[in-house]
Amino acid sequence: MTQTAGPRPPAEEPAPPSVPGGPPTVAVDPTALPVAPAPVVWRRMRRAGRDHGPLLIQVVALYALATGSALVAPWVLGMVIDAVRDGAAPGRVDAMALVIVASLLVNAALLLAAVAQSIRFGEGLLAELREEFVRSVLRLPLGTVERAGTGDLVSRTGRDINSLSVMVRESLPVFATGMATVLVIMVAQAFLHPALLLAWVPSVLVIWVSTRWYTRRAPDGYLAEMGTYSRLTQGVSDTVEGAHTLEALGRQRWQDLRTDADVRRAYLAERYTLWLRTVWYPPLEFSYMFASATTFLVAGVLHVQGELSLGQIATAVFLTVQMSKPLERMIDQIDNVMVGFTAMRRLLGVPAPDGPALPGDEAEGQSSEPGTVAVHGVRFGYTPGTEVLRGVDLDLRPGERLAMVGPSGAGKSTLGKLLAGVYLPGTGTVRVGGADLTSLSPEERRERAILLSQESHVFRGTIAENLALALDDESVDRDRLWRALETVDADSWVRALPDGLDTLVGSGRDALDPAHVQQLALARVVLADPQVLVLDEATSMIDPRSARRLEGSLAGVLAGRTVVAIAHRLYTAHDADRVAVVDGGRIVELGTHDELLARGGSYAALWNAWHGEG
Repeated sequence: MTQTAGPRPPAEEPAPPSVPGGPPTVAVDPTALPVAPAPVVWRRMRRAGRDHGPLLIQVVALYALATGSALVAPWVLGMVIDAVRDGAAPGRVDAMALVIVASLLVNAALLLAAVAQSIRFGEGLLAELREEFVRSVLRLPLGTVERAGTGDLVSRTGRDINSLSVMVRESLPVFATGMATVLVIMVAQAFLHPALLLAWVPSVLVIWVSTRWYTRRAPDGYLAEMGTYSRLTQGVSDTVEGAHTLEALGRQRWQDLRTDADVRRAYLAERYTLWLRTVWYPPLEFSYMFASATTFLVAGVLHVQGELSLGQIATAVFLTVQMSKPLERMIDQIDNVMVGFTAMRRLLGVPAPDGPALPGDEAEGQSSEPGTVAVHGVRFGYTPGTEVLRGVDLDLRPGERLAMVGPSGAGKSTLGKLLAGVYLPGTGTVRVGGADLTSLSPEERRERAILLSQESHVFRGTIAENLALALDDESVDRDRLWRALETVDADSWVRALPDGLDTLVGSGRDALDPAHVQQLALARVVLADPQVLVLDEATSMIDPRSARRLEGSLAGVLAGRTVVAIAHRLYTAHDADRVAVVDGGRIVELGTHDELLARGGSYAALWNAWHGEG
């Protein structure tokens, strides 16, 4: 049955105004990745200038020389006019014509060198910014990335990087050329007669006022525009990933309406910035043409006063026309610069998390022995005003195995993510090995605790490369990889592959069944060698017999390490040293399997239900 109508999606934020006049009103998404303030971008640009100073000076110098060589033609052309007017010999005129041709050739060579060097500068800077952004994203806590969603991250890595590329590859060289050209031509006009510079005063005023009007409004407009792209990208991603669910529930119309609303927000935001440009461009075009007219007028007055010859008048007008072109190109690039600057704010707004452990961070009297876990007064919620965990206290000894059980939605997985440092508590403390996880960098957190969930990923590459992700060493000891595979009972099927460890897997390559994917993930954990391991349904994709055998081998390998297992299969609880029953965001029972059964509480009810007992 075809669904012809459906509920409209909730209006989560107001749409931008349909009538231009102010920047689009788009509610700030509290889960979105942050946006850096403008001073951060300026500091990064100054650092780029210091790091690439010699190359940048070389680029500017080449453009200045190219501009100087370009002035030879109009200058000599004015001399030709005066020479012909005075009846000079043909040979002299021919010599001056050859000078013009030579200057044009020199100008072409210098421009070629300047463009080549500017491309080197731009590509080098762009490569640095891309690498910094990727490093920053990879060092973000997993919880931050999950809350931000796919759309914001993809929009920044895609559209924002492309906008920045335009600024670095095109706008910066054009600005370098334009500034050098304008300065040199102004000096040349002043050399002809200082009064010629007054002809530019009206045009400069028009350019200044209109550009200032534009630059005060454009940043907010482009920031809102890029925000709508993030939302639109997220909506498209959700539609693709959940297509079968939407189709099964007959919610296609509802999703269409959501997408239409996102598209309209993006359209209105982009229309606002387009309106800014339509107001800004006409005064600019007028100012360029008006400068030529005023130059001709001032030069004519000076000629009447006997201070300029006809040839010098021609030179002055040619110089003005020549200056109008680079000035126009330079001002036109302001729009690309505004977009690129805003993109840089979004890219630099994803900082590499700080937080090395501070000396003396261990709480007084708190054990710093590797593998200890201390959770005190922890409260946490994914959204403001909603708590998932409500005052959790838990202490684990080194090497202890704890099973966390409870009904769905009780907070088991959330508590596991806090223990692994994926999320940081809203209040309270989580200490691993005596160190507060909030004071550690992401790398230090992962050295202490690792979360392994049922959602494991195989990267495109060889099996050896997938396993080596857990190692910091550049050189991979293949024997060590085989030992890790043997530990998780995966060496036999890997050896049976055509190329063993060198077998290509991942997207578009040989597909691995879910059980093998989980085994590779567990092998990576063995290689990473953490103090604390949190297993969140990590063996759910493996049949029960293999899962028990796998967990048995892990128990031997991880002896001396703390293991927290979250599972609905209660045999995990039976094998654990202690069992924590989580319900309503709290630990309601804690003890051994036998103790909790004898108590006859929540755990006993779960155990009896699992065994089908009344």
